[in-house]
Amino acid sequence: MWDFSTEPEFEKQLEWIRTFVTEEVAPLDLLWPHHHHKQPPPWLKKVIDPLKDAVRARGLWACHLGPELGGQGFGQVKLCLINEIISPFSWGPTIFGVQGPDTGNAEIIAHYGTPEQKRRYLQPLLDGELFSAFSMTEPQGGADPLGFRCAAVADGDDWVITGEKFFTSNSEDAAFLIVMAVTDPDAAPHQRMSMFLVPRDTPGIETVRRTRYMGEPEEAMDHALIRYNGVRVPAEGLLGERGRGFEIAQTRLSGGRIHHAMRAVGQAEYAFDMACERVLSRVLRGRPLADQQLVQQAITESYAQIEQFRLFVMRAAWRIDHGDGYNHEVRRDIAVAKVLSARIAHDVTQRAMHLHGALGLSNEMPFGQMWLLAPGYGIWDGPTESHVSAAARLILREHEPAPTDLPTQWLPSRIEAARARYSDALAEQAAEESVRS
Repeated sequence: MWDFSTEPEFEKQLEWIRTFVTEEVAPLDLLWPHHHHKQPPPWLKKVIDPLKDAVRARGLWACHLGPELGGQGFGQVKLCLINEIISPFSWGPTIFGVQGPDTGNAEIIAHYGTPEQKRRYLQPLLDGELFSAFSMTEPQGGADPLGFRCAAVADGDDWVITGEKFFTSNSEDAAFLIVMAVTDPDAAPHQRMSMFLVPRDTPGIETVRRTRYMGEPEEAMDHALIRYNGVRVPAEGLLGERGRGFEIAQTRLSGGRIHHAMRAVGQAEYAFDMACERVLSRVLRGRPLADQQLVQQAITESYAQIEQFRLFVMRAAWRIDHGDGYNHEVRRDIAVAKVLSARIAHDVTQRAMHLHGALGLSNEMPFGQMWLLAPGYGIWDGPTESHVSAAARLILREHEPAPTDLPTQWLPSRIEAARARYSDALAEQAAEESVRS
């Protein structure tokens, strides 16, 4: 049995969040859509700091972390419900202290960092005083750790990092980077890498290309190609144990994937609400669009798609809260949710945009950015194909092959077994039919 309900006190918090993001956060997107991952200038701090303070006063700041780290220790169900509400707004995660990539970086520093690393890097993250970046994927190997070439070589008491990393999000405004590098090239495939905490101003860090997400202007967040030219990192920069980089990365990504899934739900709901408003307002040939059968089909399909996916994500979140953490069942469902995220973001946005006609295609509606974000759900935190394969392996683990060349549900053998089991009844049936004939 699954129960996604929350206590009345938390329901009041969700209602406050809905009003707060609509009235206070949404205007920030309209005026400063690309400043949410930057250190704000004084004039902007006067605007956003009171909003962050309001979130803190409600006990909703950095709620992905436990109380010992300045958060509320909310479980995944509550986090999903919050992410669902704030996701349509670019500023939402920053105002609530749950912006990526900082949330994932904070989680792994909290799990694997030394006391000094937590003091230097984690606490400023939690306080919202700085931003960070996660430098993992590479130009030639993407997110496949078996293809990584960027290496860290021990040199006395230091590590020297040499190589390139691509799509290092927010590298330009980050105070530090978490770099995944090969430290043991001859070790087992998933024990080759280690993680390092590297201050952004360390000598030897070169921005080769300031890549941006498609369709975004020059001032938007960068996703740069970074070259590490013999970057020297002291021994205390190693995050966690040597050779456990892959494990640390999985710890970071699993939670992020379930949050991304619920943010896809939030985006889809935002598009759906706009679609419903439009079809009830627009008249075609003397009748509201809402009365047209194909429009009704689009509305129904979007509603069903959202509700199915939302319940699936909520069940996965519930399992994390009430099970053994990220066990194989949870990892299976997270992989499936990751696959479906891009689909629902695409499908519902496309229908809503289409129902707005030419206006939906214009820069006077928010669909353009939503449409461009949709394929991102199929790439970030690992491509769809990888998650399809991972999900299939975990699904098939729960099943067994047939003991013979024929399927266990092959009808002739099942009928034969059923006849043998109920032979007496069959004999009586035959005798009764013989008498009647």
